[in-house]
Amino acid sequence: MINSKSLFYAFFLVTFSFSSCMSQNAKEKAKINWVSIEEADALRTKAPRKILIDVYTDWCGWCKKMDATTFSDPKVVEYINANYYAVKLDAEQKEPITVGGKTYVFVEQGRRGYHEIANELLQGKMSYPTTVFLDENMNMIQPVAGYLDAETIQPILEYLATNSFKETPWEEWLKKRDAH
Repeated sequence: MINSKSLFYAFFLVTFSFSSCMSQNAKEKAKINWVSIEEADALRTKAPRKILIDVYTDWCGWCKKMDATTFSDPKVVEYINANYYAVKLDAEQKEPITVGGKTYVFVEQGRRGYHEIANELLQGKMSYPTTVFLDENMNMIQPVAGYLDAETIQPILEYLATNSFKETPWEEWLKKRDAH
């Protein structure tokens, strides 16, 4: 005969296992809808949105950390998917990219090289990762160089998506945001 203590432990184990699986599934579902820069260009003409570009390289450790942490954070994922077209751009990709009638190509330099579009977006400051923000017309708002954790990028996402940058200085906006 099963005693109540054994039944309780069995119930607890099943419940804990189920909730662990559910939370794992929720984490797996929280993914950014990445598109190519060409796709973002086409999408923004039909449904205007700002564009977030994650400029990275395959060898960049901080880029990989940002993917594993910041770009996997459920709150960040939800906000980006709702307010931006998100683009991953390998700064060293070899394939040409055509945007706005202009074709950008890979430029060989030393052992590696760089892509012309990455050079243009990063304004010649080839630092990885860099998160580039473009407006709905693909005009530069701001490149932000370096690793950004979820807590750091979230207010930046909000500040730019709401066009607050057009009227309110960053520090002032941040104080108002944090006061609420």
